[in-house]
Amino acid sequence: MKCLGKRRGQTAAFLPLCWLFLKILQPGHSHLYNNRYAGDKVIRFIPKTEEEAYALKKISHQLKVDVWQPSSISYVSEGTVTDVHIPQSGSRALLAFLQEASIQYKVLIEDLQKTLEKGSHSQTQRNRRSLSGYNYEVYHSLEEIQSWMHHLNRTHSGLIHMFSIGKSYEGRSLFILKLGRRSRLKRAVWIDCGIHAREWIGPAFCQWFVKEALLTYKSDPAMRKMLNHLYFYIMPVFNVDGYHFSWTNDRFWRKTRSRNSRFRCRGVDANRNWKVKWCDEGASMHPCDDTYCGPFPESEPEVKAVANFLRKHRKHIRAYLSFHAYAQMLLYPYSYKYATIPNFSCVESAAYKAVNALQSVYGVQYRYGPASTTLYVSSGSSMDWAYKNGIPYAFAFELRDTGYFGFLLPEMLIKPTCTETMLAVKNITMHLLKKCP
Repeated sequence: MKCLGKRRGQTAAFLPLCWLFLKILQPGHSHLYNNRYAGDKVIRFIPKTEEEAYALKKISHQLKVDVWQPSSISYVSEGTVTDVHIPQSGSRALLAFLQEASIQYKVLIEDLQKTLEKGSHSQTQRNRRSLSGYNYEVYHSLEEIQSWMHHLNRTHSGLIHMFSIGKSYEGRSLFILKLGRRSRLKRAVWIDCGIHAREWIGPAFCQWFVKEALLTYKSDPAMRKMLNHLYFYIMPVFNVDGYHFSWTNDRFWRKTRSRNSRFRCRGVDANRNWKVKWCDEGASMHPCDDTYCGPFPESEPEVKAVANFLRKHRKHIRAYLSFHAYAQMLLYPYSYKYATIPNFSCVESAAYKAVNALQSVYGVQYRYGPASTTLYVSSGSSMDWAYKNGIPYAFAFELRDTGYFGFLLPEMLIKPTCTETMLAVKNITMHLLKKCP
């Protein structure tokens, strides 16, 4: 089936119909994952003492649980909200242990496969009802996102320029959209989504941001000012290999897909691989861990490509925004240490205003502050690296929710999540235009 270009009268930022037919022909997620999550549970516990925390860490290691929150079992201590995905084979043992030790817990997801299939079914239904154009209220595969980027590049050449900054470990192109009115010596904002594969709401937001920019450029004075005075470099999917793998093999994959010569475990945490206090606290040296820092800084071609691009353009890039999930937080440096950044008052003020703007839409509350104290200490992060390399405004968003759905945020929540986040990003950008040197 051949997809034709934009037809007269089509709305901005929308794709031709045939791509939607192609999408409908794709199998649902339940087939793709081969029923591998049948009977799996997601359980939340909050240890009340350090003794409880130690016991929980021990049993979690023994049962090889997949930790959803925090990003590693090593972070668990007294009072830490901990969400774990436990396979059916280990759930009985974990629940028996929790009951015997009188540790309070809550089953967040009773059967992970059923929850996945519910989401998959709703996605097929929603696509059938939205044949008028590209649907920003469903999750899209890597192929669909890249087709969408190519389409926008062809149809909106006045505001968009698409280019590649390199190749991933598995040879996929690392595409960027440069958004803004063309002029020389403009300052810029970098936005990336999907550094961790399973956090699908991130790439959904990056697409939403581009759509909103194109649709409101003429009608919204704030958006017009943003695109006239700044360039936005947008990377909708940072970890392309991992994201693709999360669609085809393992919905809860986090890392890249690089191979290690001495271990069977694949992948590196792309947010622990940056050359800033690399592989220190909050990162693991073991290739099988989800927070594995890699064999050396920038070992991952995806990280190296982005770092090279940011180094080359650091004089013009004034803000770095990275989108993650889940926790409902807006974080700024430092992540690797407990210390106050030199331009704290300016950054803190931008964060405060952004969180208030976000809350004004649906009343959703975000915590904000330095990553080390608001979330946890982690070394080798992209946000800290960007800040240390001269980008004065560096933020990491942890989008919805706080654990009820976790990484399986339903598609019906894409629109509200992106709508409120859009206000926060516009707020930071306007702050940048007014205050940032």
